[in-house]
Amino acid sequence: MYLHRDIEKLLLEASSSFQVITLYGSRQVGKTTTVDYLFGDDFDFVTLDDAEELALAQTNPRAFFESHPWPLIIDEVQKAVGLLNEIKKIVDAQRRAWMKNNAPRQLMFVLTGSNQFELQEGISESLAGRTAVINMSGFTQVEKRGMQGALFEVDFAHLMQKQRAHPDFYRSSRAIFEDIFQGGMPDVCTGESARDIYYKAYIDTYIEKDIRKLISAPSEMQFRQFMSFLALRTAQEVVYSQISNALGINVETCKRWLSILQTSGIIFLLEPYMANASKRIIKAPKLYFMDTGLCAYLCKWPNAEMLMDCAMNGAFFETYVVSEIIKSFYNNGLEPRQYLYYYRDIDKKEVDILLVKDGALYPVEIKKGVAPSKPTKNFRVLEKYKMPIKRGMVIDNTEKIRALNDYAFVFPVSLLGL
Repeated sequence: MYLHRDIEKLLLEASSSFQVITLYGSRQVGKTTTVDYLFGDDFDFVTLDDAEELALAQTNPRAFFESHPWPLIIDEVQKAVGLLNEIKKIVDAQRRAWMKNNAPRQLMFVLTGSNQFELQEGISESLAGRTAVINMSGFTQVEKRGMQGALFEVDFAHLMQKQRAHPDFYRSSRAIFEDIFQGGMPDVCTGESARDIYYKAYIDTYIEKDIRKLISAPSEMQFRQFMSFLALRTAQEVVYSQISNALGINVETCKRWLSILQTSGIIFLLEPYMANASKRIIKAPKLYFMDTGLCAYLCKWPNAEMLMDCAMNGAFFETYVVSEIIKSFYNNGLEPRQYLYYYRDIDKKEVDILLVKDGALYPVEIKKGVAPSKPTKNFRVLEKYKMPIKRGMVIDNTEKIRALNDYAFVFPVSLLGL
């Protein structure tokens, strides 16, 4: 069963402007399925998971494209980055032909890759200006419900309209934590794979195929421990010395491994907002897992009920909300790091999310329960930035949007993404 993805609109828009689309993201988030659904009727398909195809692509790119002319979908293209230079030659030659004949340009290649390390350098060297580069994540809660999502916003009037348009949006805390426990991997969400078996195989495949060459073989078990250690600290600030001391690795190794997890889409590091207004800002990023199901598996929580009642329930709820917001930016072709930050100073005054947009600050607090005490108490500390502070938002498990005070309104997590 195919579930529609919000990123489809972005891919179709890119197909009318570029000759190449490069879609990358974590393993098994649905890249191949989505491009095959959108373009498979008109494009041939080849995967470099096929040993014979891979050997030809690596040894003779020209012969590879003689066997597989455009329009073509190439899956796992990072395994043969030498193809990118040959694609450049083909695209440039075809552009000249179109120009000579006054013909419109077309989409020629769709590339998918689950390992950004090899792709990034190859794209910057060979396909700059020729390809749309699009990041894809796992399912959002809206996609899992078979609904169309939208970019995250903090606009009371507009969100009230969305609430009226979706009268049956609300879900209980138990349902939300079942969603958190399940995660957003398509095979798990559609029932194709049993959750625990899937995540175990996912971690094994990720380490074996994506990062083994980036870490030494003796460090493999230590890297697994590193991932589990981080999972227990999702939604917390990164303290490199604490992590390195706990695991017996040096700080540089800790930073490098964090970079690997971030580049491969496993985690997201939310940076603190700084506008040179104060030297009292905490500079460490906050760490969030992009898939809460994977995070819960690494933490060894056995079911959604225990997760909902555990001491980490607030951290998982926050991780869920932040990852949903980040996915909405990716699905709309925007880089979340240009818009999303957090605030915390040495006096422990904190705002969970700062949406920085059009020269203004939109503060957002995330609370697991309903009607939390004084959730907007730190919003006014942002006045030091001398920027407009718009009406903020408190995301919790309330049943409907309601005004809270002059500074903020309460927003139901169930409506997030619609």
